[in-house]
Parts: sequence; C-alpha cells; structure tokens
Amino acid sequence: MTYEPIVPRARIGLIIPSSNRMVEPQAVRFLPAGVVPHFTRIFMTNKHKAPLEQLTPRIVEAAQMLAESRCDVIVLQCTGTSMSGGVDAEKQVMAAMTAGTGKPAISAASSLTSAFNALKANKLVFVSETARADHEKKLAYLKEAGYEILADKAVGLAGSDQYCTMPPKLWYDTALELRHDAAQCYFLSCANIHSIDTIVDLEAKLDRPVVTSNQAAFWHALRTIGIKDDVPSLGRLMKL
Repeated sequence: MTYEPIVPRARIGLIIPSSNRMVEPQAVRFLPAGVVPHFTRIFMTNKHKAPLEQLTPRIVEAAQMLAESRCDVIVLQCTGTSMSGGVDAEKQVMAAMTAGTGKPAISAASSLTSAFNALKANKLVFVSETARADHEKKLAYLKEAGYEILADKAVGLAGSDQYCTMPPKLWYDTALELRHDAAQCYFLSCANIHSIDTIVDLEAKLDRPVVTSNQAAFWHALRTIGIKDDVPSLGRLMKL
C-alpha cells in the first residue's frame, strides 16, 4: 500500500524571548492554513538583556535548532533586541543566522522596515510599550534607518507581565491620541502585546496603514518564502 505524505505548505521558525507570551498564540491564530509555526525560546530580555553581539551565538544556535525542523525561514522575533545595536548590527546577526543554517533569516526589525518600505511609508507615528530609555533605542534605530517620526509615545508599562495583559483598547486609544495628518503609517511596537487586534479598526478610523511587530513578521516571513496569501484581519499590509 502507498501512503500520501502529509506535507505542510511551509514551516516558519520563530526565535522568541523567554518572557514572550504573544507570538505563539498570534502565529497559530493568524498564519494561513497549511503554514506551520515552530518556536524556540532564548534568554534575551529583562534580566537577560545583553548587547546584541553577545547574544548572537545564542541566536545562531536557536536558528540552527529550528533549521533541524526544516523551517523554510527563521525569524528573530523581538523588536527591542533586533533594533538594539543599530541597523548594521541587525544585518550582521541575520547574516550569521543564514550562514549557520543555510536558510533565509529575518528579524522583527527587518520585517518592520520591509513593511514600511512596501507601504511607501517614510513618515511614521510610533508607539512602544516600554519606558522612555528603551523607547529611545528603538527611536534611534528608526531614525538611522531613514524614517521621520512625526509623533511618538513610550507607554511606560512595567514589564512583560503588563505587556501581554494590557487590552487592545490601550493601543487603539494611544494611536488615536497621536493622530497626525501627515503620517503615512502608524507603528505599534512590541511582539508581546495585543496590538494586532486593533489593526483593522485603527486603519478604518485613521485611514492609514497600521503596522505591528507580529503582523509585520508574519507578512515578511510569508513573502520571503513566496506565499502571497491575504489575511484580511491583519490589515492593508497583507494585501502587498
């Protein structure tokens, strides 16, 4: 008897912080049918925070483990970590991941810049979950990457326990508070928050694209491996 193998359309590997509680459920919920997410956690946030170059060996090892699962693309899914060393440092980490696995590698940071570029958005409104000091590091990355920040706010949540429990309405209200007529895109930063559930409503209210860290990563990973599906609940970006 001959049996037909069960082969998914694709596998996406995601490296997430040990403290993250949002990437896994959101990937399962929003990735198209037949696209399977796989996850590896590493220490890289909170008390484990370190310069990006020090984290690189750990990140590469995690990527290699995901490559063992035949992932088609591997994502470093932490916005703060991937932006922390600046544009060149992020590129170096992606190159090290690819060299160590033979697979395409992307990050939260590169996914976001790819999203902004695809949307032809250079003028941004930027919201982050953190206190001002970490917010400034992300702000520096965005400016170095060439984006003009028209308005921004560090929400100042106390840590991961608050990040992943604050409701979508917080991110909706904060974005509306920063409404700017010249904005080409609204960016809600962090892979450990519920902002993904505000995208459609905010885009209807603001008449501008809304980009979140996890939405951008899912989009970039899918497009990197040639999957062009639209996911309407993820807004305008998914039509590109």
